[in-house]
Amino acid sequence: MSRRVKLNELGEFFGQLEYPVARERLADEFDDVDLVYADGEESLPTLLDRIEYETFESPGDLTTEIMNTVPVEGVGEPGQSEGEG
Repeated sequence: MSRRVKLNELGEFFGQLEYPVARERLADEFDDVDLVYADGEESLPTLLDRIEYETFESPGDLTTEIMNTVPVEGVGEPGQSEGEG
């Protein structure tokens, strides 16, 4: 069964990792994680494939890169909570 993580929960979700962390390790360790968007879902490994960085130095760096990669429609309308569709 896959785990579902809302976009506004990413910082807390990734806060438990030891940094720096490699993108490949994230894809392997979180292969069962789906990100919940305002308009649907996407697997975390699929999204990570679109990020050019190989290593992340902190939870903030990782979260920022993910948010920069999420499709605009995934974030929702202005004023809407992230990932709560």
